[in-house]
Amino acid sequence: MTEPSAPAALTAAFERLRLAWSRDGGLDAKARKAHLKALQKAIGTRRERVCDALVADFGNRSRHETMGAELWLVMEAIRHARTHLDEWMEPVEKDVGWQMQPATARVVFQPLGVVGLIAPWNYPFQLSFAPLVAAIAAGNRVLLKPSEYTPQTNKVVAEILSEVFPAEVVSVVEGGAEVGAAFAELPFDHIFFTGSTKVGRLVAMAAAKNLVPVTLELGGKSPAIVHDSASLDTAARRIAFGKTYNAGQTCIAPDYALVPRAKVGAFVEAFTKAVSKMYPTLKDNADYTCIIHAGQVSRLLHLVDDAEAKGAKVTRVNPANEALDPQLRKLAPTVLTEVKDDMLVLQDEIFGPILPVIPYDTLDDAIRYVNERPRPLALYYFDHSGKRQDEVLARTMSGGVTLNDVLVHNTQEELPFGGVGPAGQGRYHGRYGFEAFSHHRAVFDQARLNGMDTFNPPYTGLATAAMKFFIGR
Repeated sequence: MTEPSAPAALTAAFERLRLAWSRDGGLDAKARKAHLKALQKAIGTRRERVCDALVADFGNRSRHETMGAELWLVMEAIRHARTHLDEWMEPVEKDVGWQMQPATARVVFQPLGVVGLIAPWNYPFQLSFAPLVAAIAAGNRVLLKPSEYTPQTNKVVAEILSEVFPAEVVSVVEGGAEVGAAFAELPFDHIFFTGSTKVGRLVAMAAAKNLVPVTLELGGKSPAIVHDSASLDTAARRIAFGKTYNAGQTCIAPDYALVPRAKVGAFVEAFTKAVSKMYPTLKDNADYTCIIHAGQVSRLLHLVDDAEAKGAKVTRVNPANEALDPQLRKLAPTVLTEVKDDMLVLQDEIFGPILPVIPYDTLDDAIRYVNERPRPLALYYFDHSGKRQDEVLARTMSGGVTLNDVLVHNTQEELPFGGVGPAGQGRYHGRYGFEAFSHHRAVFDQARLNGMDTFNPPYTGLATAAMKFFIGR
């Protein structure tokens, strides 16, 4: 028997889910709870295998980072959904205008249908399961397309899903760009994509052919603004953590730092010291993650070479002075100063352990710099006095914000996570994820005795007088 091509397998999986939806509809509360409970158990028994798979896919992936950013966040999402699902599913009662009383109104949440999830390579486990948890909590059927760059992780993901879900509830289809393009063109009831802004645009355009709504979790150049009153050591240490976590391959990593002009040198020194303490060696350090593949290594090295050729000062943080073979895909954390706008490193999202440091003279200048550029997925502001926090929040726009730290707003299930403008559209986590994958259905329940008959044609003097009264109040 001939194995079907990837697009053929994709179509078959989609049609199976669509048929199940037509036949049985969405998942009821009992099924949702049972699936989430089983998913929690299945993941819990495979913690080491998940870590092993990510080490294999990356060449080296810090097991601690995998436990924290992949397993913990997914398990927290499941626990949160299981705790609050009954509350989320309850209809929300709404007020009715006095003219229509004694009618009642409410919003009921219904599953959208068959939803498509496209996961990226940088956090392939978390970003497969976190949106899936939300989609299942909302009662949908799901087709998942993981990244082709993480085949070992995909095996574990597929194994977990096949153990927990029947194929007519959740299916997985793998493949490269051809499958991804075909996936985005299917008539889903919703598509959830996590990845680059460039690919996000393509997904949105493909989905638009079928008027499929999309949630796009993208990225961009997330700034870290260090106010003059902030502790330089603290700010540098926390920015260094965010810039080197997963080797900077994080959509909300601090992309560049804005630092008071007189403190740039001290900041670079503090950053270098912080990185050296966290990673005294790089080459054989299991805590320091590799770049995902050779193409990404070449791209990142080109960013540094381009900046250096155009006059940037380059500080490579390599505490043990090790020879780092590009084939091993470990890149030394790198600070760039004296950068200019024509350098590639200031034009595209970096997605690696490279930090441009940009001087500013006044906080107004820093805010202006951020606002003159596309809206980022995250913004970080360090100001322990707190005196100008509200001003920075009011005058800037980003998907989310962490004050006096980096990354951690993403860990909170009670906060929405999502982008704005080029950084994405839509949001999820917690109830926001449940609502993203639900249809908010308006229900108006008319009372047996009501005054609407007054407004039926022919329009009498009473109807006209009543309308004039309502308008003129």
